[in-house]
Amino acid sequence: MPHDTTYLLVCHGSRGPAGNHETYAFAERWRAEHPDWRIEVCFIEHADVLLAEGLDRAAAQARRVIVIPFILNAAGHVKMELPAALARARERHPQVAFYLTRHLGMGQEMYTILAEQLARQLQSLAMPDPRTTGIILLGRGSSDAGANGELAKMARWIYEAHAHELVDLAFTGITWPRLETVVQRQVKLGMMQIVILPVYLFTGVLIERIREQVARLRQQYPHVAFALGSHFGFDPGIFALLDQRIAEQASGERMLECDGCKYRALAEAEHLHDHSHTGSAHPHDHPHDHPHDHPHPHA
Repeated sequence: MPHDTTYLLVCHGSRGPAGNHETYAFAERWRAEHPDWRIEVCFIEHADVLLAEGLDRAAAQARRVIVIPFILNAAGHVKMELPAALARARERHPQVAFYLTRHLGMGQEMYTILAEQLARQLQSLAMPDPRTTGIILLGRGSSDAGANGELAKMARWIYEAHAHELVDLAFTGITWPRLETVVQRQVKLGMMQIVILPVYLFTGVLIERIREQVARLRQQYPHVAFALGSHFGFDPGIFALLDQRIAEQASGERMLECDGCKYRALAEAEHLHDHSHTGSAHPHDHPHDHPHDHPHPHA
């Protein structure tokens, strides 16, 4: 009997086998949370089961395929390769309906994961003075400015929610600045502790490279205390975010970042209040200068 729906996790893939093995282990744990679901995994590169084969496997004996880009930032893979591969899969499997969810992205859920990891690393440093403790978000890096900008948004949210004077970005490749440059800058500005938060889903060659870089930095700056976070791996927030992407697709809703914003809720309440007194519809005229995708972590 054919499955009604297949959920296909489309992952980036790692040159190191440990990263792909960890991805498969994640999928197995997700299956355990949803034993009635058929969940498949494929990779864009550096793996045995690549995108075209993964789509074909997902379509076998299924009426619908829900494709989830299991990727943090939307660059060329999400914006170009995946839609093109889906178009070809629809031609190969005209009897199957293919749907594409949003990628994981850098929204409130990812901010929460990063903030919790920051809190753990600060505890490992015995809760130092935030004015002398720098934070560095370390991403993969992309030639797509929008993808890099998603990480920049997380840095800004952390800056606004905490008392740390320096919250910077660094990248392991493709774009700049690199980790060593940002650490050098923070040390020159008087940071006595530096927390480095890798923004990666799974382990791999780049995670090993980061560990080696931090080991060298500890030797270079023996008077600075470094705390290195881990990749997200099996963080419960990632499982919850996947479930949310599935729920969004099932409901047909694609929630805007501002939909969870307290200022929008207040504005709508004021708008309704005005209507109840005037009996006419008119736009609210209060200033609306907050960024729509701000998490408002102080709320």
